[in-house]
Amino acid sequence: MNQNLCIDIGNTLIKAAVFEGYELKEKKVFENHEALISWFLDKNFSNVIISSVRANEPEIQNAFSASHIVMFNPGLSIPVKNSYRTPQTLGKDRLASVVGATSVFPGQNCLVIDAGTCITFDLITSEGEYLGGAISPGLLMRFKALNYFTAKLPLLTPEMNTPVVGYDTGSSIRSGVQNGMVYEIQGVIEKYGQLYPGLIVILCGGDSSFFESKIKGTIFAFPDLVLIGLNHSLLYNAPK
Repeated sequence: MNQNLCIDIGNTLIKAAVFEGYELKEKKVFENHEALISWFLDKNFSNVIISSVRANEPEIQNAFSASHIVMFNPGLSIPVKNSYRTPQTLGKDRLASVVGATSVFPGQNCLVIDAGTCITFDLITSEGEYLGGAISPGLLMRFKALNYFTAKLPLLTPEMNTPVVGYDTGSSIRSGVQNGMVYEIQGVIEKYGQLYPGLIVILCGGDSSFFESKIKGTIFAFPDLVLIGLNHSLLYNAPK
């Protein structure tokens, strides 16, 4: 069977996944584009899709010779109606994640929660219409902000078990940041669920494992949702 390559180039890491049809066969993570190119040079892919927030897209694109290459951008045809009012400012990972949601849960109201540098909430309806959502500071960003914008608060890192009532400065910070994020996520889920019955909640992103066990209710964890969405978009645009 033909193999497709999906590349997600973020601010810090590059993720690449090999799919056969809709099945994920292999996933790799690279620190730079040189390592990525070195990995795929001796491989043959029928189709390639690249999503990037960096400026080195052409260098990676030119490393492929005979493959059919698709660039994931706001002008690409996708199996989703994008009703975001400023599609040119929409993060590619947000759009790819909702495409992934429709692939995994077709015909369902879905809320995608991506817990990474920022935490994003993105809603796609059962009719396949992407409406938008919300953007909020992520876990590490909140810890850094408390340290940066105050004179005495230390820079802390997350801990799995945090008391509701902090008993010193460290536990108070962690309670405010970590528990506050859990309450925020649960509140958004509750509000969206009131507006869109039968809501499917999908959790992804680098910090998804941290929150998965802390959120009440049924949550579907798909850490590779963005890559799944890129593959779904690639198949949608691949030569027939």
